[in-house]
Amino acid sequence: MIRLGIDVGGTNTDGVLMDESYRVITSMKTPTTDDVFTGIQTIIQQFASHPAVNLEDIQVATLGTTHCTNAIVERKQLNRVGVIRLSLPSGTTIPPFLGWPNDLVEALQPEIALIHGGYEYNGEPISHIRHEELDHVIEQMRGKVESIAVCGVFSPVLQDQEKYVVEYLQRAFPNMPISMSSEIGSVGLIERENATILNAALMTTIRQVSQGFRRALKEAGIEAAIYLGQNDGTLMTGDYAEQYPIFTIACGPTNSIRGAAHLSNVDNAIVVDIGGTTTDIGVLVNSFPRQTSLAVEVGGVRTNYRMPDIYAIGFGGGTCVTQQNESWKVGPESVGYCLMQEAISFGGETLTATDVALAVGELEIEGADCSRITEPVHDIYPLFTQLVAEAVDRMKTSATPIPVILVGGGAALMPTVLEGASEVIRPAHASVANAVGAALGDISGTVEKVYALENITHEDALQQAKEEAIEQAVEAGAERSKIEVIELEDYPLAYMPGNAILVKVKVAGPLAL
Repeated sequence: MIRLGIDVGGTNTDGVLMDESYRVITSMKTPTTDDVFTGIQTIIQQFASHPAVNLEDIQVATLGTTHCTNAIVERKQLNRVGVIRLSLPSGTTIPPFLGWPNDLVEALQPEIALIHGGYEYNGEPISHIRHEELDHVIEQMRGKVESIAVCGVFSPVLQDQEKYVVEYLQRAFPNMPISMSSEIGSVGLIERENATILNAALMTTIRQVSQGFRRALKEAGIEAAIYLGQNDGTLMTGDYAEQYPIFTIACGPTNSIRGAAHLSNVDNAIVVDIGGTTTDIGVLVNSFPRQTSLAVEVGGVRTNYRMPDIYAIGFGGGTCVTQQNESWKVGPESVGYCLMQEAISFGGETLTATDVALAVGELEIEGADCSRITEPVHDIYPLFTQLVAEAVDRMKTSATPIPVILVGGGAALMPTVLEGASEVIRPAHASVANAVGAALGDISGTVEKVYALENITHEDALQQAKEEAIEQAVEAGAERSKIEVIELEDYPLAYMPGNAILVKVKVAGPLAL
């Protein structure tokens, strides 16, 4: 059995083939194309010409993509969204879309409805659902929206009302994609609602991605199970991704972190992923990316669904180096995928980070000519290492030196010694670590839920959360018998009356083939 992993980045599209033992058979890298799928087809065609590869042996094909991120940032290919909040008679002070960029709201052309419903923190209903309100909402949104987001107050505590509303709407709109907030975000009404609206807005985009990937594989004669990368470093089936497209956002850096763990055989480290335009720094904890505990902005919108803890800096292989007065400025401008045309070492006129690394002898590229570089490169190069070392320091939780794993197409820009690192590891196939991470094949399930211990014991609450996370993983494509709990935390909620806890559970297991 062969696994195909493809990761589409802003500069390059990377591909890798791995055998049953997760060893890299071969890897490819090609510039990302405007239509994206031309780049994917190029990768597959290159693999087809490899003497040791038979495309018919590929049984698992995985894709990490920036499509959904780009759709939000560029305000393109977004669904018209209907937003239903279950909150009346409370929850009207802060309306939906508060703080959103105006151009993003205009792109969604939203229809908004606030109806009776929602829960208190302990699962007591604020009010009950009223059918006449739902019928009015159906008529309000008929023909005007392409997807719907349903969000109830404290629905992570009890999702019964959200489920009822979704089932009611599905009878009226049988083919309408509907997103339910309790399955996407955590406690915190506005941020969870925002994440649910974005998820609903991405339905058409993710369907085009999934179907396009299927088409590219079919045209190459590959009959494989299809999976997409999630932003927690695991995979989900194509059908599951079409329900939860927002989970693909930021899957690129997490794929790199997972790939770094596999290639280096190190479970706990700082991962520095250096691309053509930016460097992403993440933390590897027990082979998985550390998740952020803070609200995260996506396209200018504040959300609270799970996201990796990533710190990005404007430094990469195509980063422009310019002189300002008597000092040198590194980035954040970049020539990106035009490096081979615009960098001085390749006949261009722009001094880039790649030029500097070549000139000081840290990097070797066949065909590069550094003879035209007149700048003081030995004074400039330490600025690169300082920039990365400071970024690594920001992600550490203590002053203790920790292993640093360098991956990405620009990994060779860095030296083998870095301040604050106990060791610097640049593994084989580091340049395609993101594609390796995409191909690895674990499936996860995550639950973050509030339990009132007045009605359930502490042990039963933990068990219930674990079972729910396992069901999520199975639905996403994991083999039930091999699922393991990799994170289990619970926190007392002192700011809430009564005896309440917040439980966070994450499970993961291999693909069910």
